Amino acid sequence: VEMGMKNHEIIPVSLLSSIASLKHGGCNKILRELVKHKLVVYERTKTVQGYRLNYGGYDYLALKTLCSREVIISVGNQMGVGKESDIYIVASPNEEQYALKLHRLGRTSFRNLKNKRDYHKHRKNMSWLYLSRLSAMKEFAYMKALYDRGFPVPKPVDYNRHAVVMELINGYPLCQIHELQDPPALYNEFMELMNLTPGRERQYKQII
Repeated sequence: VEMGMKNHEIIPVSLLSSIASLKHGGCNKILRELVKHKLVVYERTKTVQGYRLNYGGYDYLALKTLCSREVIISVGNQMGVGKESDIYIVASPNEEQYALKLHRLGRTSFRNLKNKRDYHKHRKNMSWLYLSRLSAMKEFAYMKALYDRGFPVPKPVDYNRHAVVMELINGYPLCQIHELQDPPALYNEFMELMNLTPGRERQYKQII
């Protein structure tokens, strides 16, 4: 299904059978199981009927790859839900805890994102899964560039598709802090970093 979505929004069973080298009946049986577990979605329009991958299926593919690379072995509690992502605590094979960020572009408040961001280079037909993958790839690249140059950002560990694994920082978002020991010193430190922090909702992006 993922391969078919490179060129199709909805992939007909005939194409899926060809890609997977399966007989039509066997392919339908597998697809029904995937729908049952909410990993793919069946859709029917006036011109085509078939299946598409959803975020549940995309999560599974990304996690399977990260597990096969021995980056993570388990997923724990959800740490937060944002407008564009979900964040979970995960564990590595050597029992280190990391943060896993799953990009979720396309949520209600970001429906106009395709027109605002430059991820897609003005291509007309793209899925939210594809845009989420590009978003994760860019975040990992920027985070690595900053970390390698000594900036106070989480250490990037790995990424796959729309999932980014990074160092787990123990702290609180600035918006949750009510008292500080030395506000002027913290203010000066933030001002030095201000050009590297997106202007909107900065208080949610700083961890104390």
